[in-house]
Amino acid sequence: MTLPEPQPRYTIDEYVRRELTSDEKHEFQDGEILAMSGGSPEHSLIIVNTSSAIHTRLRGKTCRNYESNLRIRIPSVRRYVYADGSIFCGPLEYDSEDTSRQSVTNPRVIIEVLSPTTEAYDRGEKFSHYRRLDSLIEYVLISQSEALVETYVRREAGAWLLTPFTGVDNVAKLRGVEIELPLKEIYAGVEFPPVKDHLPGNV
Repeated sequence: MTLPEPQPRYTIDEYVRRELTSDEKHEFQDGEILAMSGGSPEHSLIIVNTSSAIHTRLRGKTCRNYESNLRIRIPSVRRYVYADGSIFCGPLEYDSEDTSRQSVTNPRVIIEVLSPTTEAYDRGEKFSHYRRLDSLIEYVLISQSEALVETYVRREAGAWLLTPFTGVDNVAKLRGVEIELPLKEIYAGVEFPPVKDHLPGNV
């Protein structure tokens, strides 16, 4: 029986230096460097639509939204991630272990667009790490298979309140920054996959 070869372990400094010259984005999980997969056209369009809608509504406010190239550090663990979108209010707080000053630690709102390959991760493990961010007030999940936006708002004693917004005529409320996002703007130009008929004999 051949045992699998152990994966190489990297320091945070090695990871940061590799990211500076890499053509692809990678997440860092306690010494492991993990490549991020690409997204579908629908995934990309939803990110652009959402970023544009948020940017318009934040004009004149002290908060700013950023797209998926901004790296987020979870300070309480050795973990660096990229979110599909994020909102910061006030000055950016930079990770002290990233000398390139390209990792930040204080998002108020984080947005992820779900895909079949990442949904379980975004809802589970990734969200569990995001919850360690003291600055985080709201976590937003956007489906790409139907018109659905789910917001999780931090409450007292570590509880998170889930509110779903369903249908293209609905309006999602981002309580963390007090703005409203019409789903018809988020899903403008997006074609949803056909719904499979669940008929007798169909699998």
